[in-house]
Amino acid sequence: MAAAAAASGERGRRYWRWSKPDFFPEPSFASWRSYGGALAATVPRLVDRVGSRSSEEVEAGTLRAESENPLRRCLSWVDLAFLGFGSVVGSGVFVLTGQEARFDAGPAIPLAYAAAGFSALLSSFCYAELSTEIPSAGGSFSYLRVELGDIAAFLAAGNILLEAVVGAAGLGRSWTSYLAALLGRDTDALRIHVPALAEGFNLLDPIAVVVLICTSAVAVSGARITSTLNSLASVVGIGIIAFVLAAGFSHFDAGNLAPSFFPFGAAGVFRAAGVVYWSYTGFDMVATMAEETRNPERDVPLGLISSMSAITVVYCLMSLALVGMQRYSEIDANAAYSVAFAAAGMKLARYVVAFGALKGMTSGLLVGALGQARYTTQIARTHMIPPYFALVHPRTGTPIYATAAVTLGAACVALFSSLDVLASVSSISTLFIFALVAVALLVRRYYVAGTTTAAQLRTFLAFLALVVLSSIGLSVYYNSRYAARWPGYAAFGAGWAAGAAGLALCAERQRVPKVYGVPLMPWLPAMSVATNLFLMGSLGTAAYMRFGICTAAMLVYYVLFGVHATYDLAHSDDAAADRLEHGKIAAPTPPPPA
Repeated sequence: MAAAAAASGERGRRYWRWSKPDFFPEPSFASWRSYGGALAATVPRLVDRVGSRSSEEVEAGTLRAESENPLRRCLSWVDLAFLGFGSVVGSGVFVLTGQEARFDAGPAIPLAYAAAGFSALLSSFCYAELSTEIPSAGGSFSYLRVELGDIAAFLAAGNILLEAVVGAAGLGRSWTSYLAALLGRDTDALRIHVPALAEGFNLLDPIAVVVLICTSAVAVSGARITSTLNSLASVVGIGIIAFVLAAGFSHFDAGNLAPSFFPFGAAGVFRAAGVVYWSYTGFDMVATMAEETRNPERDVPLGLISSMSAITVVYCLMSLALVGMQRYSEIDANAAYSVAFAAAGMKLARYVVAFGALKGMTSGLLVGALGQARYTTQIARTHMIPPYFALVHPRTGTPIYATAAVTLGAACVALFSSLDVLASVSSISTLFIFALVAVALLVRRYYVAGTTTAAQLRTFLAFLALVVLSSIGLSVYYNSRYAARWPGYAAFGAGWAAGAAGLALCAERQRVPKVYGVPLMPWLPAMSVATNLFLMGSLGTAAYMRFGICTAAMLVYYVLFGVHATYDLAHSDDAAADRLEHGKIAAPTPPPPA
């Protein structure tokens, strides 16, 4: 095939290169005249892309040629479980627990972690099935591109990249806070105060920048090396967690949970759950390692579900130990555990905790650098961002350019932005993507282009809409001035139940999972939609404003660049490139005549 020959020729090219065709190889960007013509055709091209879907074969096969060199298969389910553990533990308990216990949930912070963990576990089941069906480095981006189409995938891509940059930046700044605590200094002591800048952006953090660069340098050396280092660090981390729990509960004082376990009410608990959801985001990185896993159909579900189950239990116990050691109003929002142990007179424990937090956050940055680069690689393979970032180095088998791009963005954000600003933005992006993934799984089970009849499609869409709209309604109602009245909960809850029951009893399933299937279909993914949208509603107005601004910027980029690059790729004359998509969403097959 022409594409195969071209790919073979590309492998002979130097990896280290920098030219316009590497970034903009599409005809629309060949000249300013070409670009002007592309802009003039924006509307029909948008119409074309709205109806376009990819396929499993393209996402997990054909697109890999864009990287010129393959990612190396070298990981087992044990590696994936440790990668999941390393990416999450440290970026949650040690970063956000103090902040949310102090300002939102109070002593009820374990319930916030339980609520967020339940929602994340539901999402991990959805990821587990889709990762066996579409074993691609793109993770959720590839799942959405196959099932919901190009536009939904692009919005997810933008939020994935936003989450990657913001999440890494937040961890980098927290690393600085715990290093200061380890040295016995104030958590902001190692930052540079610039009064001329706005509040929340006026504490410069050069240490976070250095840490981000160092962990990314390790990640580009190879997935096998990074996984081994993470596994060793995770064993040390498990020992530290055991120590923290033992020491924490030995100083547990039930009086610290009084006089009110819910000082900020149930609303505060759900608001905290929406923010601490960020602490569970690392698990989706496991799905992006499918191309580098020896047996992805078996290993990815095992790695995902085992790590998420253990992490949820650990988070609940550690957050309970914190509020039992110290009254919530006295908790340090930046380095909660270190300061709490110091207040309890356990100075040695304070240093062990600070070291454990640094270790956990370093592991999180290390695994994050792996997963975020794989997301970026797959997005670049589709030309939604320049395909230059899809290139894989022939010796290391890693996407160096993609890793460098994410690291540079995270370093710039980490230098300026405070943790509370970062957490709310990252959480809303994550919840949005996880809700879309649950919807994509339902679409995959109940709709197959060219097979599903018009009547079957109408039935499915009606009940799916009822699930989604009832979930949104419940979230909005809970955050309205009528939240104390029960009729709204009954109405929206009944609507959600009717939608899920309709999917189970009236909609006809069109596809059977190849290897692993989500249990309790369609109830579990429908519940995942509801919990993610509910937690999204619990986040503050500022988070939505930032999310809206970022989404608007993404759409502007798509209109000016993304739609033209993907249109050119999909309509290339190359016979192999024609397989990059299976065309428009096919019209439903009419029912056979009676």
